[in-house]
Amino acid sequence: MDIKTPEEIEVMKKGGQRLRTVVKALLNKIEAGMTTKEVDLLAEKLIKEQGGEPSFKKVDNYFWSTCLPINEQVVHTPPMERELKVSDVLTLDIGMYFEGYHTDFATSFVIGNKANIETVKFLEVGKKTLQKAINQARVGKRLGHISEAILTGIEGAGYHVMRELTGHGIGKELHEDPYVFGYLDRPIDKTSLIKPGLTIAVEVIYAKGTEDIKYEKGNDWSIVSADRSLTACFEHTIAITEKGTLILT
Repeated sequence: MDIKTPEEIEVMKKGGQRLRTVVKALLNKIEAGMTTKEVDLLAEKLIKEQGGEPSFKKVDNYFWSTCLPINEQVVHTPPMERELKVSDVLTLDIGMYFEGYHTDFATSFVIGNKANIETVKFLEVGKKTLQKAINQARVGKRLGHISEAILTGIEGAGYHVMRELTGHGIGKELHEDPYVFGYLDRPIDKTSLIKPGLTIAVEVIYAKGTEDIKYEKGNDWSIVSADRSLTACFEHTIAITEKGTLILT
């Protein structure tokens, strides 16, 4: 894993602050009737206004600034002409490249604030689980403690972690080592020790009905839940320091 210097973390902190500004503006603008392509064009404009570049456009053969899954779509869904409807669950997944370093963020929310009680609970579980996972990300803990927090938070509520999709290291590259799993693939004491200078994107990716995924028909990027059940993703880029853990996004 690529351990960052305090100076590198400071640059990532600046980038993360700018990405937060972009996200806040987007969340105030996204509404029913917009296409996800329109959301993406606005996102790119806002990223450039903040002095950054879209991280996702640096991924080979990905030509957009955001991933914008809706409902059963899980991750990597490209923007398109699909119109957002009231009560859709949209995931805004967005990254910014600023002064040589990436930050990455995702959140899921209901269009038009028209959600039934089950959907509200589903999304609240994801938000709370991400915070519990981040609370485990500190010097002396192990990556397995983060994974365990995600697994128990999601599966304890009766939902399903999408085990083939993970968080990741981040910095000069959008995707770096290590993987940050949402489940335990080995005993915690066999997972990597968390050290100062580690920068990771912690992701809670889950579905109502299954952990299984498949590619959406007719789309080379978009991944959906195998049973077409509702999905969500919550993600923050964080940095581990001697003084504590910083949420950069």
